Amino acid sequence: MKYTTAQAIQILERTPAVCTALLAGLSDDWVMQNEGPETFSPYDVIGHLIYGEQTDWVPRAKRILEFGNSKTFDKWDRFAQYELSKGKSLQQLLAEFAEERKKNMIWFKSLQLTETDLDKKGMHPVLGEVTLRNLLSTWVVHDLTHIAQITRVMAKQYRSEMGPWPEFFRILNF
Repeated sequence: MKYTTAQAIQILERTPAVCTALLAGLSDDWVMQNEGPETFSPYDVIGHLIYGEQTDWVPRAKRILEFGNSKTFDKWDRFAQYELSKGKSLQQLLAEFAEERKKNMIWFKSLQLTETDLDKKGMHPVLGEVTLRNLLSTWVVHDLTHIAQITRVMAKQYRSEMGPWPEFFRILNF
């Protein structure tokens, strides 16, 4: 599928509600488990998504639109949520994510991006030259990947209780 802003917005606007529907009111047994070292629990994912809203997608898009590829993106700490989420409940994080995304969607829609804008280039510190289209497509896939991660981590909580059935559930084998 070719990237369009309208289609991206369809996913980006829904992600906070999807996460809230999946996680709000669940016990810690569901939301605090992860898949091992350097992996995220559903709780961690929400903190990670908040940090991305604040420091990744919009700042990088602004950098591309303002500076092109003459100013490299700042490095991004994919584990920063551990410190930023300390002392917050999952409900607080879900509300914060929804608010941050709402602000970002208002800004994003106001841009009225053209094909020329989408082809503008920026400089990633590891990947090198990328387009605004690449960045915005990745924002959507990032959301979908973390929704899948949340459901995968949650599904694995019952893996040992399933008896012989796990072999039929690919989600349990990642």
